[in-house]
Amino acid sequence: MSPDLKTPQWIAALLFLAVQPLLAQTAPTAIEKDIPGVVRAGTHIEFIKEGFEGTEGPLGLPDGSLIFTETRANRITHIAANGSASSYLEQSNGSNGLGFTAGGELVSVQTLAPKVGIIAPPGQVRTLAEQYQGLPFGRPNDLVVGLKAGIFFTDPGIEQKAGDPPRAKPGVYRIANNKLERIIEGIERPNGIQLSPDESVLYIANTQGEHVLAYALGSDGKIGARRDFARLKGWSKGNNGAFSSGADGLAIDGEGRLYVASNAGIEIFNAQGKALGIISLPHKPQNLAFAGSDKKTLYIVGRGAAYRIRLDAAGFAGRAK
Repeated sequence: MSPDLKTPQWIAALLFLAVQPLLAQTAPTAIEKDIPGVVRAGTHIEFIKEGFEGTEGPLGLPDGSLIFTETRANRITHIAANGSASSYLEQSNGSNGLGFTAGGELVSVQTLAPKVGIIAPPGQVRTLAEQYQGLPFGRPNDLVVGLKAGIFFTDPGIEQKAGDPPRAKPGVYRIANNKLERIIEGIERPNGIQLSPDESVLYIANTQGEHVLAYALGSDGKIGARRDFARLKGWSKGNNGAFSSGADGLAIDGEGRLYVASNAGIEIFNAQGKALGIISLPHKPQNLAFAGSDKKTLYIVGRGAAYRIRLDAAGFAGRAK
């Protein structure tokens, strides 16, 4: 039987679908307050598109365009300079965070068959790590590729039920010189990960915590003590009654400022952890990255939508991420 389109339920559903694109493009459409050195009040927030199936892992390409992962669609999507979106890579094994090696290989953390590996170019596809001490990863989430420090990635784990096969503990891992090691344990939910421009500090977004965490990183790759780098305004009580900052993706600019996707929007801190301001968005952000020929365009993805903002600040030029 055909549905009766005159019923209130169908009318309400159709109206909801009709207004969603309009809502995404209406509020806010511009930066509300100056963030000195970063962005000026009135700067346009460009809505690119919504309806993506998962929005994670943005990464600038050498030509100034951007790619990001649609985790639920099992693909990587490309956004051109003119804002058009197209498929970049299908069958990505549920890729989430992305990065480039020094040789230009595209590396990702992958969630369908949990692993870290090279996914492009085709002739270089290979697995770098898929287990630790004989146990498979839970759900690798994000990564950053250092020029000298190796590949760092987070694994927040998955909910384990009685009878499920054991998995490697949640934590932060490093791959260097063909060796995998778990370098950090004890973070409630390790998520986004980033390096300072000189790679002397490793930043971790703890989704369940109130602070972005920072660890000193020695030239030999050894990790120092944990410290609270910056308190997040996004720290709030959710519908389930539990507190969370929602801290997710991290980006770094050329001055060492850290950009954090949280419940509050994009929170920005200087290299000493001082809060500089917040960029508010229509959808809660999940991840972000600098792109463009001068790396002054900040792309933000979250909840199936993508945006970009032209900044005064430029992303760190020494790495893709």
